[in-house]
Amino acid sequence: MKRLLGVLLAAGLVTPSLAIEYRTVDVPTVLYDAPSQKGGKLFVVRRGTPVELVVNLEGWSKVRDAEGGLAWIESKYLVKRRAVIVTTPRAQVRVNPDEAAAIAFEALRNVSLVYLEAAPGGWVKVRHRDGETGFVRANQVWGL
Repeated sequence: MKRLLGVLLAAGLVTPSLAIEYRTVDVPTVLYDAPSQKGGKLFVVRRGTPVELVVNLEGWSKVRDAEGGLAWIESKYLVKRRAVIVTTPRAQVRVNPDEAAAIAFEALRNVSLVYLEAAPGGWVKVRHRDGETGFVRANQVWGL
């Protein structure tokens, strides 16, 4: 049975039921190389930055950022509110989920946007910290 499951996974016919969880950094804080304040300090992460939750361990969370880097953060600094981060040089956020729609605003690489909801056709409804809302192509952001 294990061999059959392995073959099906390799063929892409079955996917494991592991759900990816994302969190958002609530306040600027330090990321560490180990789950302790005695660990090496890597860098300070900005408020509103989305991270992928990899594992929780006694008040600490191992997280992955948009560039694939892994680090530890105190779990108390993460919230379930979702955010995405722009991964392209410039993302055009449109009034409606349509390439022909007017541009509501543009966001540069590494700008965090509040995730509001998924939209049909590969779009995501987002809100900028200034309050503007619109739709961005899902392939222009990370954190979904």
